[in-house]
Amino acid sequence: MKDLKRKDMIEMYFDFFKERGHSLIPSASIIPENDATVLFTTAGMHPLVPYLLGQKHPAGNRLVNVQKCLRTSDIESVGDNSHLTFFEMLGNWSLGDYFKKEMINWSYEFLTDEKYLGIPKEKLAFSVFEGNNDAPRDEVSANLWKECGAKESQVFYLSKKHNWWELGSGSGPCGPDSEMFFDTGKEKCSLNCDPSCDCGKYLEIWNDVFMEFEAKNGKYLPLEHKNVDTGMGVERTLVVYNSLTSVYDIEIFVLLRKKLEELTNKKYEENTKAFRVILDHIRTSVFILGDDSSLSPSNVGAGYILRRLIRRMIRFIKNLEVESSILENLALIVIDYYKEDYKELERNKNYIVSSLIEEEIKFNKTLKSGYKTFNKVIKNLEGDTIDGTNAFKLFDTFGFPLEFTIEMANENNLKVDVEGFNKKFKEHQELSRTASSGEFKGGLADTGEGSVKYHTLAHLTLAALQEVYGKEIYQKGCNITSERLRFDFPLDHKMTDEEKLKVESIINKNIDAAIPVIKTEMDLQEAIESGAEGTFSDKYGDRVYVYSIENVSKEICGGPHIENTNQLTHAKIVKEESSSAGVRRIKVIME
Repeated sequence: MKDLKRKDMIEMYFDFFKERGHSLIPSASIIPENDATVLFTTAGMHPLVPYLLGQKHPAGNRLVNVQKCLRTSDIESVGDNSHLTFFEMLGNWSLGDYFKKEMINWSYEFLTDEKYLGIPKEKLAFSVFEGNNDAPRDEVSANLWKECGAKESQVFYLSKKHNWWELGSGSGPCGPDSEMFFDTGKEKCSLNCDPSCDCGKYLEIWNDVFMEFEAKNGKYLPLEHKNVDTGMGVERTLVVYNSLTSVYDIEIFVLLRKKLEELTNKKYEENTKAFRVILDHIRTSVFILGDDSSLSPSNVGAGYILRRLIRRMIRFIKNLEVESSILENLALIVIDYYKEDYKELERNKNYIVSSLIEEEIKFNKTLKSGYKTFNKVIKNLEGDTIDGTNAFKLFDTFGFPLEFTIEMANENNLKVDVEGFNKKFKEHQELSRTASSGEFKGGLADTGEGSVKYHTLAHLTLAALQEVYGKEIYQKGCNITSERLRFDFPLDHKMTDEEKLKVESIINKNIDAAIPVIKTEMDLQEAIESGAEGTFSDKYGDRVYVYSIENVSKEICGGPHIENTNQLTHAKIVKEESSSAGVRRIKVIME
Protein backbone atom coordinates (compact mmCIF):
# COMPACT_ATOMS: atom_id res chain seq x y z
CA MET A 1 0.00 0.00 0.00
CA LYS A 2 1.16 3.53 -0.74
CA ASP A 3 1.13 6.38 1.78
CA LEU A 4 -2.36 7.84 1.94
CA LYS A 5 -2.86 11.34 3.38
CA ARG A 6 -5.92 12.41 5.36
CA LYS A 7 -7.24 14.84 2.74
CA ASP A 8 -6.76 12.33 -0.07
CA MET A 9 -8.66 9.63 1.79
CA ILE A 10 -11.55 11.97 2.58
CA GLU A 11 -11.73 13.08 -1.07
CA MET A 12 -11.64 9.42 -2.17
CA TYR A 13 -14.65 8.68 0.04
CA PHE A 14 -16.53 11.77 -1.12
CA ASP A 15 -15.90 10.99 -4.80
CA PHE A 16 -16.99 7.36 -4.37
CA PHE A 17 -20.37 8.33 -2.97
CA LYS A 18 -20.90 11.41 -5.14
CA GLU A 19 -20.53 9.08 -8.15
CA ARG A 20 -23.40 7.12 -6.58
CA GLY A 21 -25.73 10.08 -6.34
CA HIS A 22 -24.85 11.48 -2.91
CA SER A 23 -24.81 15.21 -2.09
CA LEU A 24 -21.92 16.54 -0.01
CA ILE A 25 -23.03 18.31 3.19
CA PRO A 26 -20.79 20.15 5.71
CA SER A 27 -19.84 18.99 9.18
CA ALA A 28 -22.16 20.18 11.91
CA SER A 29 -20.90 21.86 15.06
CA ILE A 30 -19.06 19.73 17.62
CA ILE A 31 -21.40 21.26 20.22
CA PRO A 32 -24.93 20.09 19.30
CA GLU A 33 -26.96 23.08 18.17
CA ASN A 34 -30.23 23.79 19.96
CA ASP A 35 -29.85 20.72 22.18
CA ALA A 36 -29.36 21.13 25.93
CA THR A 37 -29.22 17.43 26.77
CA VAL A 38 -26.24 16.19 24.73
CA LEU A 39 -22.82 17.57 25.55
CA PHE A 40 -21.07 16.84 22.26
CA THR A 41 -21.76 15.54 18.77
CA THR A 42 -20.72 11.90 19.14
CA ALA A 43 -21.65 10.60 15.68
CA GLY A 44 -22.33 11.89 12.19
CA MET A 45 -26.02 11.03 12.40
CA HIS A 46 -26.66 13.22 15.45
CA PRO A 47 -27.40 16.40 13.42
CA LEU A 48 -29.55 14.37 10.99
CA VAL A 49 -32.12 12.95 13.43
CA PRO A 50 -35.06 15.04 12.10
CA TYR A 51 -34.39 13.76 8.58
CA LEU A 52 -34.05 10.15 9.73
CA LEU A 53 -37.51 10.57 11.25
CA GLY A 54 -38.99 11.73 7.95
CA GLN A 55 -38.31 15.46 7.51
CA LYS A 56 -37.12 16.20 3.96
CA HIS A 57 -33.44 17.20 3.76
CA PRO A 58 -32.78 20.16 1.43
CA ALA A 59 -29.81 18.33 -0.14
CA GLY A 60 -31.86 15.25 -1.05
CA ASN A 61 -32.14 11.67 0.23
CA ARG A 62 -28.53 10.56 -0.42
CA LEU A 63 -25.93 12.41 1.66
CA VAL A 64 -22.20 12.18 2.42
CA ASN A 65 -19.85 14.15 4.70
CA VAL A 66 -17.09 14.09 7.27
CA GLN A 67 -18.25 15.02 10.77
CA LYS A 68 -16.33 16.36 13.76
CA CYS A 69 -17.02 13.97 16.67
CA LEU A 70 -16.06 13.83 20.33
CA ARG A 71 -16.44 11.02 22.85
CA THR A 72 -15.11 11.12 26.39
CA SER A 73 -16.57 7.96 27.94
CA ASP A 74 -13.24 6.15 27.40
CA ILE A 75 -10.93 9.03 28.27
CA GLU A 76 -8.75 6.79 30.46
CA SER A 77 -8.07 4.58 27.42
CA VAL A 78 -6.48 7.48 25.54
CA GLY A 79 -2.85 6.59 25.05
CA ASP A 80 -3.36 3.06 23.74
CA ASN A 81 -3.11 2.35 20.01
CA SER A 82 -6.68 3.13 18.99
CA HIS A 83 -8.54 5.46 21.40
CA LEU A 84 -9.00 9.19 20.77
CA THR A 85 -11.38 11.74 22.27
CA PHE A 86 -11.78 13.84 19.08
CA PHE A 87 -11.99 12.11 15.72
CA GLU A 88 -13.34 12.66 12.22
CA MET A 89 -16.14 10.39 11.03
CA LEU A 90 -16.83 9.81 7.35
CA GLY A 91 -20.45 8.94 6.71
CA ASN A 92 -23.07 8.43 4.06
CA TRP A 93 -26.84 8.29 4.46
CA SER A 94 -29.87 6.96 2.67
CA LEU A 95 -33.06 8.70 3.80
CA GLY A 96 -35.73 6.25 2.67
CA ASP A 97 -33.78 5.36 -0.51
CA TYR A 98 -31.36 2.39 -0.85
CA PHE A 99 -30.91 -0.20 1.92
CA LYS A 100 -28.83 -3.24 2.87
CA LYS A 101 -27.98 -4.70 -0.54
CA GLU A 102 -26.59 -1.50 -2.06
CA MET A 103 -24.79 -0.41 1.13
CA ILE A 104 -23.06 -3.72 1.83
CA ASN A 105 -21.98 -4.08 -1.80
CA TRP A 106 -20.59 -0.52 -1.79
CA SER A 107 -18.86 -1.06 1.57
CA TYR A 108 -17.12 -4.18 0.33
CA GLU A 109 -16.13 -2.47 -2.93
CA PHE A 110 -14.68 0.59 -1.19
CA LEU A 111 -12.76 -1.54 1.31
CA THR A 112 -11.30 -4.12 -1.09
CA ASP A 113 -11.13 -2.67 -4.62
CA GLU A 114 -7.63 -1.54 -5.63
CA LYS A 115 -9.12 1.74 -6.94
CA TYR A 116 -10.05 2.60 -3.36
CA LEU A 117 -8.65 1.21 -0.08
CA GLY A 118 -7.59 -2.13 -1.54
CA ILE A 119 -7.53 -3.96 1.81
CA PRO A 120 -6.81 -7.69 1.32
CA LYS A 121 -10.13 -9.53 1.56
CA GLU A 122 -8.75 -12.11 3.97
CA LYS A 123 -7.81 -9.31 6.43
CA LEU A 124 -11.43 -8.28 6.99
CA ALA A 125 -14.10 -9.49 9.42
CA PHE A 126 -17.79 -8.58 9.61
CA SER A 127 -20.30 -8.66 12.45
CA VAL A 128 -24.10 -8.77 12.21
CA PHE A 129 -26.97 -8.75 14.71
CA GLU A 130 -27.68 -12.19 16.22
CA GLY A 131 -31.36 -11.39 16.86
CA ASN A 132 -33.55 -11.28 19.97
CA ASN A 133 -37.21 -11.01 20.98
CA ASP A 134 -37.47 -7.51 19.50
CA ALA A 135 -35.94 -8.07 16.07
CA PRO A 136 -34.89 -11.09 13.96
CA ARG A 137 -31.41 -12.44 13.30
CA ASP A 138 -29.87 -10.42 10.45
CA GLU A 139 -29.35 -13.24 7.98
CA VAL A 140 -29.86 -10.76 5.12
CA SER A 141 -26.68 -8.83 5.94
CA ALA A 142 -24.70 -11.99 6.66
CA ASN A 143 -25.66 -13.50 3.29
CA LEU A 144 -24.86 -10.25 1.47
CA TRP A 145 -21.32 -10.22 2.92
CA LYS A 146 -20.85 -13.81 1.79
CA GLU A 147 -22.17 -12.99 -1.69
CA CYS A 148 -19.53 -10.25 -1.85
CA GLY A 149 -16.81 -12.79 -1.13
CA ALA A 150 -16.51 -13.09 2.66
CA LYS A 151 -15.95 -16.59 4.02
CA GLU A 152 -18.20 -18.12 6.68
CA SER A 153 -15.36 -17.76 9.20
CA GLN A 154 -15.19 -14.00 8.57
CA VAL A 155 -18.83 -13.32 9.54
CA PHE A 156 -19.78 -13.15 13.23
CA TYR A 157 -23.22 -12.93 14.85
CA LEU A 158 -23.09 -10.64 17.89
CA SER A 159 -25.58 -9.48 20.51
CA LYS A 160 -27.64 -6.29 20.72
CA LYS A 161 -24.88 -4.74 22.84
CA HIS A 162 -22.51 -4.90 19.87
CA ASN A 163 -24.70 -4.87 16.76
CA TRP A 164 -27.71 -2.73 17.42
CA TRP A 165 -27.89 1.06 17.25
CA GLU A 166 -30.37 3.40 18.86
CA LEU A 167 -30.41 6.83 20.49
CA GLY A 168 -29.41 7.16 24.13
CA SER A 169 -32.97 8.06 25.14
CA GLY A 170 -34.33 4.69 23.98
CA SER A 171 -36.65 6.37 21.50
CA GLY A 172 -36.38 7.30 17.84
CA PRO A 173 -34.95 5.59 14.74
CA CYS A 174 -32.95 2.41 15.40
CA GLY A 175 -32.03 -0.96 14.00
CA PRO A 176 -29.36 -3.62 13.53
CA ASP A 177 -25.91 -2.64 12.35
CA SER A 178 -23.14 -4.45 10.58
CA GLU A 179 -19.58 -3.58 11.52
CA MET A 180 -16.41 -4.02 9.51
CA PHE A 181 -13.09 -4.89 11.17
CA PHE A 182 -9.46 -5.17 10.13
CA ASP A 183 -7.73 -8.30 11.40
CA THR A 184 -4.40 -7.04 12.76
CA GLY A 185 -2.85 -10.50 12.59
CA LYS A 186 -2.52 -10.90 16.36
CA GLU A 187 -3.09 -14.36 17.78
CA LYS A 188 -6.59 -15.01 19.12
CA CYS A 189 -6.76 -14.40 22.86
CA SER A 190 -9.01 -17.46 23.34
CA LEU A 191 -11.12 -19.94 21.41
CA ASN A 192 -14.03 -17.49 21.70
CA CYS A 193 -12.07 -14.48 20.39
CA ASP A 194 -14.22 -12.44 18.01
CA PRO A 195 -14.69 -8.76 16.99
CA SER A 196 -16.46 -7.99 20.27
CA CYS A 197 -13.22 -8.76 22.13
CA ASP A 198 -10.93 -5.97 23.38
CA CYS A 199 -7.70 -7.91 22.92
CA GLY A 200 -6.66 -5.86 19.88
CA LYS A 201 -6.90 -8.55 17.22
CA TYR A 202 -9.82 -6.82 15.50
CA LEU A 203 -9.87 -3.07 14.79
CA GLU A 204 -13.27 -1.60 13.86
CA ILE A 205 -13.07 0.73 10.86
CA TRP A 206 -16.63 1.09 9.51
CA ASN A 207 -20.20 0.60 10.64
CA ASP A 208 -23.37 0.34 8.54
CA VAL A 209 -26.53 1.01 10.56
CA PHE A 210 -29.81 -0.15 9.07
CA MET A 211 -32.55 1.93 10.66
CA GLU A 212 -35.69 -0.07 10.04
CA PHE A 213 -37.45 0.44 13.39
CA GLU A 214 -38.60 3.28 15.63
CA ALA A 215 -38.24 2.72 19.39
CA LYS A 216 -41.40 3.96 21.09
CA ASN A 217 -42.62 3.26 24.63
CA GLY A 218 -40.48 0.13 24.94
CA LYS A 219 -41.60 -1.29 21.59
CA TYR A 220 -39.90 -1.48 18.20
CA LEU A 221 -42.21 -0.44 15.37
CA PRO A 222 -41.30 -0.72 11.66
CA LEU A 223 -40.29 2.61 10.12
CA GLU A 224 -42.31 3.72 7.13
CA HIS A 225 -39.07 4.81 5.42
CA LYS A 226 -35.99 2.69 6.11
CA ASN A 227 -32.69 4.55 6.42
CA VAL A 228 -28.98 3.78 6.19
CA ASP A 229 -26.47 5.58 8.43
CA THR A 230 -22.77 4.73 8.20
CA GLY A 231 -19.62 5.80 10.01
CA MET A 232 -15.97 5.29 9.07
CA GLY A 233 -13.29 6.67 11.40
CA VAL A 234 -10.72 8.66 9.42
CA GLU A 235 -7.86 8.07 11.84
CA ARG A 236 -8.35 4.32 12.22
CA THR A 237 -8.76 3.81 8.48
CA LEU A 238 -5.50 5.68 7.83
CA VAL A 239 -3.79 3.34 10.31
CA VAL A 240 -5.05 0.29 8.41
CA TYR A 241 -4.31 1.62 4.92
CA ASN A 242 -0.81 2.85 5.78
CA SER A 243 0.07 -0.22 7.90
CA LEU A 244 0.74 1.94 10.95
CA THR A 245 1.03 0.72 14.52
CA SER A 246 -1.34 3.20 16.14
CA VAL A 247 -3.56 6.23 15.50
CA TYR A 248 -0.73 8.35 16.94
CA ASP A 249 1.37 7.54 13.88
CA ILE A 250 -0.86 9.52 11.48
CA GLU A 251 0.41 12.78 10.02
CA ILE A 252 -1.06 15.34 12.46
CA PHE A 253 0.28 13.49 15.51
CA VAL A 254 3.72 13.04 13.93
CA LEU A 255 3.87 16.83 13.42
CA LEU A 256 2.75 17.45 17.00
CA ARG A 257 5.06 14.94 18.65
CA LYS A 258 8.12 16.32 16.79
CA LYS A 259 7.25 19.76 18.16
CA LEU A 260 6.65 18.31 21.62
CA GLU A 261 10.04 16.58 21.55
CA GLU A 262 11.63 19.90 20.64
CA LEU A 263 9.79 21.82 23.40
CA THR A 264 10.38 19.24 26.15
CA ASN A 265 13.76 17.85 25.15
CA LYS A 266 12.23 14.41 25.73
CA LYS A 267 11.80 11.46 23.36
CA TYR A 268 8.37 10.15 22.32
CA GLU A 269 9.52 6.53 22.54
CA GLU A 270 10.57 7.00 26.17
CA ASN A 271 7.39 8.87 27.22
CA THR A 272 4.75 7.33 24.98
CA LYS A 273 1.75 7.53 27.33
CA ALA A 274 2.36 11.16 28.34
CA PHE A 275 3.01 12.26 24.74
CA ARG A 276 -0.12 10.55 23.42
CA VAL A 277 -2.38 12.07 26.08
CA ILE A 278 -0.98 15.56 25.39
CA LEU A 279 -1.31 15.15 21.60
CA ASP A 280 -4.88 13.88 21.81
CA HIS A 281 -6.03 16.46 24.36
CA ILE A 282 -4.51 19.49 22.61
CA ARG A 283 -6.24 18.56 19.33
CA THR A 284 -9.57 17.98 21.10
CA SER A 285 -9.32 21.20 23.13
CA VAL A 286 -8.56 23.23 20.01
CA PHE A 287 -11.61 21.85 18.22
CA ILE A 288 -13.92 22.51 21.19
CA LEU A 289 -12.63 26.05 21.71
CA GLY A 290 -12.61 26.68 17.96
CA ASP A 291 -16.27 25.83 17.58
CA ASP A 292 -18.43 28.87 16.87
CA SER A 293 -20.46 28.11 20.01
CA SER A 294 -17.65 29.82 22.00
CA LEU A 295 -17.62 27.25 24.80
CA SER A 296 -15.22 28.02 27.64
CA PRO A 297 -13.78 25.85 30.46
CA SER A 298 -16.13 25.65 33.45
CA ASN A 299 -17.32 23.32 36.19
CA VAL A 300 -20.52 22.17 34.48
CA GLY A 301 -21.57 20.26 31.38
CA ALA A 302 -19.45 20.45 28.25
CA GLY A 303 -17.34 23.19 29.85
CA TYR A 304 -16.34 20.74 32.59
CA ILE A 305 -15.22 18.15 30.01
CA LEU A 306 -13.13 20.85 28.29
CA ARG A 307 -11.58 21.89 31.60
CA ARG A 308 -10.82 18.28 32.47
CA LEU A 309 -9.09 17.70 29.12
CA ILE A 310 -6.95 20.85 29.38
CA ARG A 311 -5.94 20.20 32.99
CA ARG A 312 -5.20 16.53 32.36
CA MET A 313 -2.97 17.60 29.47
CA ILE A 314 -1.14 20.12 31.69
CA ARG A 315 -0.55 17.44 34.34
CA PHE A 316 1.17 15.22 31.78
CA ILE A 317 3.23 18.17 30.52
CA LYS A 318 4.40 18.77 34.11
CA ASN A 319 5.29 15.08 34.36
CA LEU A 320 7.71 15.76 31.50
CA GLU A 321 9.34 18.39 33.78
CA VAL A 322 8.27 21.33 31.62
CA GLU A 323 7.64 24.52 33.58
CA SER A 324 7.06 27.05 30.78
CA SER A 325 3.81 27.22 28.82
CA ILE A 326 3.88 25.26 25.54
CA LEU A 327 0.15 25.03 24.78
CA GLU A 328 0.13 27.85 22.23
CA ASN A 329 2.95 26.24 20.20
CA LEU A 330 1.01 22.98 19.96
CA ALA A 331 -2.39 24.60 19.35
CA LEU A 332 -1.09 26.59 16.36
CA ILE A 333 0.04 23.37 14.66
CA VAL A 334 -3.46 21.89 14.99
CA ILE A 335 -5.09 25.09 13.70
CA ASP A 336 -2.75 25.33 10.71
CA TYR A 337 -3.24 21.66 9.79
CA TYR A 338 -7.06 21.72 9.76
CA LYS A 339 -7.89 25.36 8.94
CA GLU A 340 -8.73 24.77 5.26
CA ASP A 341 -11.41 22.22 6.12
CA TYR A 342 -12.65 23.84 9.34
CA LYS A 343 -12.54 27.60 8.81
CA GLU A 344 -13.80 28.26 12.33
CA LEU A 345 -10.38 27.30 13.74
CA GLU A 346 -8.62 30.17 11.96
CA ARG A 347 -11.56 32.47 12.67
CA ASN A 348 -11.38 31.76 16.41
CA LYS A 349 -7.59 31.38 16.69
CA ASN A 350 -7.10 34.19 19.22
CA TYR A 351 -9.90 32.87 21.42
CA ILE A 352 -8.45 29.33 21.33
CA VAL A 353 -4.97 30.43 22.38
CA SER A 354 -6.08 32.92 25.06
CA SER A 355 -8.50 30.37 26.59
CA LEU A 356 -5.78 27.71 26.83
CA ILE A 357 -3.35 30.12 28.49
CA GLU A 358 -5.99 31.46 30.89
CA GLU A 359 -6.99 27.94 31.96
CA GLU A 360 -3.34 27.02 32.50
CA ILE A 361 -2.88 30.02 34.82
CA LYS A 362 -6.03 29.05 36.77
CA PHE A 363 -4.88 25.44 37.06
CA ASN A 364 -1.48 26.43 38.40
CA LYS A 365 -3.26 28.35 41.15
CA THR A 366 -5.51 25.35 41.80
CA LEU A 367 -2.49 23.08 42.16
CA LYS A 368 -1.24 25.26 45.01
CA SER A 369 -4.64 24.88 46.70
CA GLY A 370 -4.36 21.12 46.15
CA TYR A 371 -1.06 21.00 48.01
CA LYS A 372 -2.69 22.82 50.92
CA THR A 373 -5.60 20.38 50.94
CA PHE A 374 -3.22 17.42 50.87
CA ASN A 375 -1.30 18.78 53.85
CA LYS A 376 -4.58 19.38 55.70
CA VAL A 377 -5.69 15.78 55.01
CA ILE A 378 -2.52 14.22 56.35
CA LYS A 379 -2.49 16.57 59.35
CA ASN A 380 -5.95 15.32 60.44
CA LEU A 381 -5.25 11.71 59.50
CA GLU A 382 -6.05 8.93 61.94
CA GLY A 383 -3.76 6.03 61.13
CA ASP A 384 -1.35 5.75 58.22
CA THR A 385 -3.74 5.61 55.23
CA ILE A 386 -5.34 8.35 53.12
CA ASP A 387 -8.87 7.08 52.43
CA GLY A 388 -10.30 6.71 48.94
CA THR A 389 -12.70 9.65 49.32
CA ASN A 390 -9.90 12.13 50.03
CA ALA A 391 -7.65 10.63 47.34
CA PHE A 392 -10.46 11.01 44.81
CA LYS A 393 -11.20 14.56 45.98
CA LEU A 394 -7.59 15.48 45.24
CA PHE A 395 -7.99 13.95 41.79
CA ASP A 396 -11.42 15.33 40.90
CA THR A 397 -11.20 18.79 42.48
CA PHE A 398 -7.52 19.63 42.13
CA GLY A 399 -6.45 17.40 39.25
CA PHE A 400 -3.98 15.27 41.24
CA PRO A 401 -3.49 11.89 39.53
CA LEU A 402 -3.57 8.92 41.93
CA GLU A 403 0.13 8.28 41.26
CA PHE A 404 0.92 11.82 42.39
CA THR A 405 -1.03 11.37 45.64
CA ILE A 406 0.69 8.00 46.28
CA GLU A 407 4.10 9.59 45.66
CA MET A 408 3.41 12.41 48.14
CA ALA A 409 2.01 9.90 50.64
CA ASN A 410 5.18 7.80 50.38
CA GLU A 411 7.27 10.87 51.13
CA ASN A 412 5.30 11.19 54.37
CA ASN A 413 5.49 7.44 55.18
CA LEU A 414 1.77 7.04 54.44
CA LYS A 415 -0.37 4.73 52.30
CA VAL A 416 -3.35 5.41 50.00
CA ASP A 417 -6.57 3.38 49.90
CA VAL A 418 -6.30 2.56 46.19
CA GLU A 419 -9.32 0.24 46.25
CA GLY A 420 -11.47 3.00 47.80
CA PHE A 421 -10.20 5.47 45.20
CA ASN A 422 -11.03 3.07 42.36
CA LYS A 423 -14.54 2.61 43.73
CA LYS A 424 -15.13 6.38 43.77
CA PHE A 425 -13.52 6.71 40.36
CA LYS A 426 -15.79 4.02 38.91
CA GLU A 427 -18.87 5.82 40.25
CA HIS A 428 -17.57 9.03 38.65
CA GLN A 429 -16.95 7.24 35.34
CA GLU A 430 -20.51 5.98 35.22
CA LEU A 431 -21.84 9.49 35.81
CA SER A 432 -19.48 10.91 33.17
CA ARG A 433 -20.41 8.21 30.68
CA THR A 434 -24.11 8.95 31.17
CA ALA A 435 -23.52 12.68 30.78
CA SER A 436 -21.29 12.20 27.74
CA SER A 437 -23.67 9.93 25.87
CA GLY A 438 -26.63 12.09 26.82
CA GLU A 439 -30.19 11.66 25.70
CA PHE A 440 -31.47 12.74 22.33
CA LYS A 441 -34.43 14.79 23.41
CA GLY A 442 -34.96 18.49 23.05
CA GLY A 443 -33.40 20.49 20.25
CA LEU A 444 -33.30 19.29 16.67
CA ALA A 445 -33.90 15.69 17.71
CA ASP A 446 -37.19 16.58 19.40
CA THR A 447 -40.29 17.38 17.38
CA GLY A 448 -42.46 17.62 20.50
CA GLU A 449 -44.82 20.59 20.79
CA GLY A 450 -42.81 22.44 23.46
CA SER A 451 -39.46 22.24 21.68
CA VAL A 452 -40.96 23.22 18.33
CA LYS A 453 -42.46 26.36 19.91
CA TYR A 454 -39.14 27.34 21.50
CA HIS A 455 -37.40 26.94 18.13
CA THR A 456 -39.62 29.66 16.71
CA LEU A 457 -39.26 31.76 19.87
CA ALA A 458 -35.48 31.74 19.26
CA HIS A 459 -36.06 33.58 15.95
CA LEU A 460 -38.31 36.16 17.63
CA THR A 461 -35.74 36.61 20.42
CA LEU A 462 -32.88 37.35 18.00
CA ALA A 463 -35.06 39.82 16.09
CA ALA A 464 -36.00 41.62 19.34
CA LEU A 465 -32.36 41.81 20.50
CA GLN A 466 -31.37 43.27 17.13
CA GLU A 467 -34.13 45.86 17.38
CA VAL A 468 -32.84 46.94 20.80
CA TYR A 469 -29.07 46.71 20.27
CA GLY A 470 -28.59 46.83 16.49
CA LYS A 471 -28.14 44.43 13.58
CA GLU A 472 -24.63 43.50 14.72
CA ILE A 473 -26.22 41.21 17.33
CA TYR A 474 -26.22 37.55 16.27
CA GLN A 475 -26.73 34.11 17.79
CA LYS A 476 -23.55 32.84 19.49
CA GLY A 477 -25.17 29.78 20.97
CA CYS A 478 -28.63 28.36 21.55
CA ASN A 479 -29.96 25.51 23.70
CA ILE A 480 -33.59 24.46 23.53
CA THR A 481 -35.69 22.11 25.63
CA SER A 482 -39.44 21.65 25.83
CA GLU A 483 -39.47 24.03 28.80
CA ARG A 484 -37.14 26.93 27.98
CA LEU A 485 -34.83 28.73 25.55
CA ARG A 486 -31.22 29.57 26.41
CA PHE A 487 -29.74 32.14 24.04
CA ASP A 488 -26.18 33.54 23.84
CA PHE A 489 -25.32 36.75 21.98
CA PRO A 490 -22.43 39.28 21.89
CA LEU A 491 -22.91 42.33 24.13
CA ASP A 492 -20.38 44.45 26.00
CA HIS A 493 -22.51 45.07 29.10
CA LYS A 494 -25.02 43.49 31.43
CA MET A 495 -28.61 43.98 30.26
CA THR A 496 -30.52 46.54 32.32
CA ASP A 497 -34.02 45.80 33.61
CA GLU A 498 -35.35 48.36 31.14
CA GLU A 499 -33.60 46.62 28.22
CA LYS A 500 -34.95 43.22 29.28
CA LEU A 501 -38.50 44.58 29.44
CA LYS A 502 -38.06 46.16 26.01
CA VAL A 503 -36.89 42.87 24.48
CA GLU A 504 -39.81 41.01 26.08
CA SER A 505 -42.27 43.63 24.81
CA ILE A 506 -41.05 43.30 21.21
CA ILE A 507 -41.23 39.49 21.31
CA ASN A 508 -44.73 39.51 22.76
CA LYS A 509 -45.93 42.16 20.29
CA ASN A 510 -44.90 39.86 17.43
CA ILE A 511 -46.59 36.88 19.11
CA ASP A 512 -49.84 38.83 19.40
CA ALA A 513 -49.58 39.94 15.76
CA ALA A 514 -50.33 36.38 14.61
CA ILE A 515 -47.70 36.37 11.83
CA PRO A 516 -47.40 33.26 9.60
CA VAL A 517 -44.05 31.37 9.74
CA ILE A 518 -43.16 30.54 6.13
CA LYS A 519 -40.68 27.77 5.24
CA THR A 520 -38.86 28.02 1.89
CA GLU A 521 -36.21 25.74 0.35
CA MET A 522 -33.53 27.50 -1.72
CA ASP A 523 -29.84 27.55 -2.69
CA LEU A 524 -27.54 28.88 0.02
CA GLN A 525 -26.32 31.81 -2.08
CA GLU A 526 -29.89 32.68 -3.01
CA ALA A 527 -30.83 32.60 0.69
CA ILE A 528 -27.96 34.93 1.63
CA GLU A 529 -28.79 37.34 -1.21
CA SER A 530 -32.42 37.39 -0.08
CA GLY A 531 -31.32 38.70 3.32
CA ALA A 532 -31.65 35.48 5.31
CA GLU A 533 -29.45 35.39 8.40
CA GLY A 534 -27.18 32.48 9.24
CA THR A 535 -24.04 32.57 11.31
CA PHE A 536 -21.00 31.57 9.20
CA SER A 537 -22.27 30.21 5.90
CA ASP A 538 -19.50 27.56 5.68
CA LYS A 539 -21.49 25.33 8.05
CA TYR A 540 -24.45 25.04 5.64
CA GLY A 541 -24.91 22.85 2.58
CA ASP A 542 -25.73 24.08 -0.92
CA ARG A 543 -29.50 23.73 -0.30
CA VAL A 544 -31.07 25.17 2.86
CA TYR A 545 -34.39 25.92 4.55
CA VAL A 546 -35.25 29.55 5.23
CA TYR A 547 -37.92 30.45 7.83
CA SER A 548 -39.55 33.86 7.36
CA ILE A 549 -41.67 35.81 9.83
CA GLU A 550 -42.81 38.82 7.76
CA ASN A 551 -41.16 42.14 8.70
CA VAL A 552 -39.61 40.45 11.77
CA SER A 553 -37.16 37.65 10.96
CA LYS A 554 -35.64 35.69 8.09
CA GLU A 555 -33.19 32.92 9.06
CA ILE A 556 -31.49 29.85 7.64
CA CYS A 557 -32.42 27.04 10.02
CA GLY A 558 -32.87 23.26 10.16
CA GLY A 559 -35.06 22.93 13.24
CA PRO A 560 -38.81 22.27 13.45
CA HIS A 561 -41.10 25.32 13.72
CA ILE A 562 -44.72 26.29 14.31
CA GLU A 563 -46.91 27.75 11.54
CA ASN A 564 -47.99 31.04 13.17
CA THR A 565 -46.61 33.18 16.01
CA ASN A 566 -50.03 33.15 17.72
CA GLN A 567 -49.36 29.52 18.66
CA LEU A 568 -46.90 30.88 21.25
CA THR A 569 -47.70 32.28 24.69
CA HIS A 570 -46.02 35.40 26.06
CA ALA A 571 -42.28 35.22 26.73
CA LYS A 572 -40.33 36.33 29.80
CA ILE A 573 -36.58 36.64 30.42
CA VAL A 574 -36.06 34.88 33.76
CA LYS A 575 -32.26 34.96 33.87
CA GLU A 576 -29.44 37.07 32.36
CA GLU A 577 -25.74 36.41 32.92
CA SER A 578 -22.30 36.35 31.34
CA SER A 579 -21.55 33.32 29.19
CA SER A 580 -17.94 34.27 28.39
CA ALA A 581 -15.99 37.45 27.73
CA GLY A 582 -18.19 39.82 25.71
CA VAL A 583 -21.05 37.31 25.50
CA ARG A 584 -24.35 37.48 27.44
CA ARG A 585 -26.73 34.59 28.06
CA ILE A 586 -30.47 34.86 28.63
CA LYS A 587 -32.95 32.20 29.71
CA VAL A 588 -36.42 32.73 28.25
CA ILE A 589 -39.63 30.90 29.15
CA MET A 590 -43.19 31.12 27.86
CA GLU A 591 -45.66 31.91 30.59
